[in-house]
Amino acid sequence: MAKPVDAQVVFSPSGKRGRFAAGTTVLEAARDLGVDIDSICGGRGLCGRCRVEPVEGRFARDNIVSSLEHLGPLTDTERERLSKLPGPPSSRLACRASLSGDVCIDVPAASQVHQQVVRKDCENHDIVLDPVVRLHFVDVLRPDIARPEGDLQRLLRALEDEWGLQGLVCEPGVVRELQSVLREGAWSVTVAVRNDKRIVGAWPGFRDRVYGAAVDVGSTTIAVHLCELTRGEVVASAGAMNPQIRFGEDLMSRVSYAMLNPGGAEELTKAVRCAIRELLDATVQQAGIEAGQLLETTLVGNPVMHHLLLGLDPVPLGSAPFALATDAAVDLPAAVLELGLAAGAHAHVLPCIAGYVGADTAAVLLAETPWRHEGVSLIIDVGTNAEILLCSGDRVLAASSPTGPAFEGAQIGNGQRAAPGAIERVRIDTETLEPRFTVVGSERWSDEDGFEESLPRAGITGICGSGIIEAVATMYLSGIVRPDGIIDGALTERSGRVVPDGRTFAYVLHEGAPRITVSQADIRAIQLAKAALHAGARLLMNRMGVDTPDRIRLAGAFGSHIDVRYAMVLGLLPDCRLESVSSAANAAGTGARIALLNRSSRNGIERRAREIEKVETAIDPDFQQFFVEAMAIPHATDPYRRLRREMALPAASTRVLAKRHRKRREQNSR
Repeated sequence: MAKPVDAQVVFSPSGKRGRFAAGTTVLEAARDLGVDIDSICGGRGLCGRCRVEPVEGRFARDNIVSSLEHLGPLTDTERERLSKLPGPPSSRLACRASLSGDVCIDVPAASQVHQQVVRKDCENHDIVLDPVVRLHFVDVLRPDIARPEGDLQRLLRALEDEWGLQGLVCEPGVVRELQSVLREGAWSVTVAVRNDKRIVGAWPGFRDRVYGAAVDVGSTTIAVHLCELTRGEVVASAGAMNPQIRFGEDLMSRVSYAMLNPGGAEELTKAVRCAIRELLDATVQQAGIEAGQLLETTLVGNPVMHHLLLGLDPVPLGSAPFALATDAAVDLPAAVLELGLAAGAHAHVLPCIAGYVGADTAAVLLAETPWRHEGVSLIIDVGTNAEILLCSGDRVLAASSPTGPAFEGAQIGNGQRAAPGAIERVRIDTETLEPRFTVVGSERWSDEDGFEESLPRAGITGICGSGIIEAVATMYLSGIVRPDGIIDGALTERSGRVVPDGRTFAYVLHEGAPRITVSQADIRAIQLAKAALHAGARLLMNRMGVDTPDRIRLAGAFGSHIDVRYAMVLGLLPDCRLESVSSAANAAGTGARIALLNRSSRNGIERRAREIEKVETAIDPDFQQFFVEAMAIPHATDPYRRLRREMALPAASTRVLAKRHRKRREQNSR
């Protein structure tokens, strides 16, 4: 007799979840869901490669309470192996831990067969160098018994005499080391001065290099770029998944976790600070520098990340009026954020704009400077919460739309975040309905010779965000999906790729292990996400009185890897000439780097942020109408004439869809 299915397991950072019989091991559940946990001993508890970290707390999104007690007791083999491995005391071996109740399992990077590709590269950008931290080499008078004066006072006098710096104060941590620094340098030292006001570092002898870090704290990934401040060059970069994912994939899930769990906000804060500290350590080691040379860091993130990083309560952001604790830039000692930097190091967090338009959007604005371009610019930072800017001259409108994690492959049946083995490009033959695709880690298409040999070790594992976008768009172009998003079940007679799936249908993209399909539920998730994004952009365009933007810039990792044609086919973006759409890459990270290397930019962006017109999608009555219309592919009322002039689309059926939506609105108004 089969065991009852009574335990739900949720894996992070993949976001995959499922229900399993009590007694199923975590490793068995992971393999069934396609979660790649390393194991080379055949699940016998010998290699220790499958170490995982169960998380305690209430997870509102999945409606579960996760507890360490929901795993079977430690075995002697497991206890002995774990004693030799790094990690928290609550760690378990996936092959030994069995399910007895609902649980959330965090799979650390070291236990993943293949890790997500963190696509937040550093882009080249012209920056006028004017760092907030500058170096000054000085010769300090030796102590004289006839003139009893402290070492610090003689240093301050030397800085005034040689560099004209007056009224300086010295960080206490620098004062503690000053006596030994002066004597080791034979009274010749290099001093780091911040903003011409504070001494934040001192070293014996001559130094000509000092470092800072630009940190982009995203909901899904965190990226750090270590820069040499006097030259502006990026000397090291590192990225990682945001460990907060285990508490919730989207922002509202994390706010809910903080609200429902005592100490939940503190857990989230600790997780993100620890991740940033580890990435800072990694870049310092990568660059081969002393940790004490890193004296400045700029940080950007959406409002929830901003609040959790600073240790502020995120709960008020969970409901209208989405009040921020502060929207001003925050300048503070790095020690307050527990980043593990030098005693004199400081952190600067860029200003937020509105309740769900954060410091990352301010950084995007700083990097893009749309006021320098003619015409109307639409800038979209695509993420779990899309942040949208519409700019014309000095006028800037801003809004956010809750797109959720579907564009990142989460909440998709066979979805995953970008990692080796994930399908990322899709084409479908309009005659045969046969697919061809590429995967992360291979440059060959699936119908090319040598494709199988070129696959990464894990093989074909799922489909990522760019892949699901192209899959749905090409299914529409080939007639598999109708404009209303419904898979045409009549095509089962024409192609074995279209198969029944319960009461609906699915399209088989890859017939293998695992079998990868695009289901009706997957398409609906993408429709909801793209409608939210399109509606937010349309709302701003309506406010500004424009029909179409002159240029569209897509920021973020998603914008760097999406094929614009298929995003437009899907209706993710407003109708626009394809040549007018381009990637802004990691504009938030670039903006953080500008703020790091040019101190005047900090005041400039804070002034700009105060002048931005904020539009709140959650309470605007027009947003719902725009959202419903944008659910169709590409759109219920917009025929996308500009796109049709550049590529062939299925016959326009917008009149039928528009009639349907008008009838629905009339019924709602009665």
